Amino acid sequence: MLIRRYFTSGYSAEDSFLDTLMSEERFPMEKSDVRIAGRDGEIKFEQFNVEFPEWWTPNSRLIVTSKYFRGDTSSPDRESSVRQIIHRVVTTIGNKGRELGYFLTDKEQDAFQDELAFILIWQKAWFNSPVWFNVGIAREPQCAACFILKLEDNIESILGIANQEALIFKDGSGTGKNMSRLRSRYERLSGGGKASGVLSFMRVYDSMANIIKAGGKYRRAATLEILDVDHPEIMDFIKCKAHEEEKARVLINAGYGDPMDFENEAYQTVAFQNVNISIGTTNKFMQAVENDEEWETKFRVPELAPGSPITYKARDLLMETAIAAHRCGDPGIFYLDNINEWNTCINDFTIHSSNPCGEFLFVDNSACNLASLNLLKFSDGKNFNLDDFYHTINIMIIAQDILVDLGHYPTQEIEENSKKYRPLGLGYGNLGALLMAWGIPYDS
Repeated sequence: MLIRRYFTSGYSAEDSFLDTLMSEERFPMEKSDVRIAGRDGEIKFEQFNVEFPEWWTPNSRLIVTSKYFRGDTSSPDRESSVRQIIHRVVTTIGNKGRELGYFLTDKEQDAFQDELAFILIWQKAWFNSPVWFNVGIAREPQCAACFILKLEDNIESILGIANQEALIFKDGSGTGKNMSRLRSRYERLSGGGKASGVLSFMRVYDSMANIIKAGGKYRRAATLEILDVDHPEIMDFIKCKAHEEEKARVLINAGYGDPMDFENEAYQTVAFQNVNISIGTTNKFMQAVENDEEWETKFRVPELAPGSPITYKARDLLMETAIAAHRCGDPGIFYLDNINEWNTCINDFTIHSSNPCGEFLFVDNSACNLASLNLLKFSDGKNFNLDDFYHTINIMIIAQDILVDLGHYPTQEIEENSKKYRPLGLGYGNLGALLMAWGIPYDS
């Protein structure tokens, strides 16, 4: 593979851009203090004399310092400069690429590393958080931000998912899964007794996400849970989060927590605060809504289910979804048929779920690493530099593909699917800011 020097055409392996970046004399930066204070003025985080280029905004410095610098804040070995994190990530990816045969010579590797370092320091693009958390730190780094898990109707799978999510959340990533294979609380167990049902296991996963913050870094773990609209517990699922939010409001009104603080005691007391939920709908269901028809759910293990299937008015289900979403933002709607019409691997599998933010829709037991392009960095205020844009895409995609093999995965199935299909997510940000800079209104 021939790596073309574009941004760093004036550099060479002997006098590399990465070496220049690491030199205080040749690439001077400014130092400042970074701190995060609570609404009550309490200092939540602070670090002194952190080093960034002068064009980095205070918000950029705060995010990188508080989330991506590694090491204990009281340790002199803690990272304190953006030079350090870019160097460890770029050289780790470059060395892995050379090992895998992406670069045929040291010269090519040096060119790749220089181009990638230039892109990152000038904020033309940025990797997802797990890359900055783990690459160059962990021996087997988790690099993907998004995981889709497969949940089966047996206790081994149910508990196995809890273990997988703990490992994934620990290293700063999020998960999505479809709960619809689980039998409902209306069905029996093969050994006797009633099944616990979907919501009971959702509480387990919610508690796990609450305990294990994403990468231990000042944000909640992220997880999405989907239930198909033909599941017998669909009405309970639709209402569950809004019901818990109502309990939180009662507690807040009784004095348990600041209403503007979503980490307060009231919200810590109620369930489902660490999950996004969506209902999986089909064309058949939407047609039933349009025709004001009955909607019949399906038992997951019919031979162990007493009585007839549970039915609802299709419009009632959709109306309750709208009411709950108006109250608390959940549930969303996951259009299963539409999604699978766009499935690029439809001959191999059906898509059942996405990651928590919904940009990665793929096979169960898979992972995707993400990166974002900063559109403002390719504009001079009037024009958009397509050559810069294309070259940045090329370098970032190579880096992300290397990360597929560099990354560690919680199960063999996830590793196999990730390396077989190699899903990559390269998106963009600041589209709104770009349009504003050009004076283009949204409705033009």
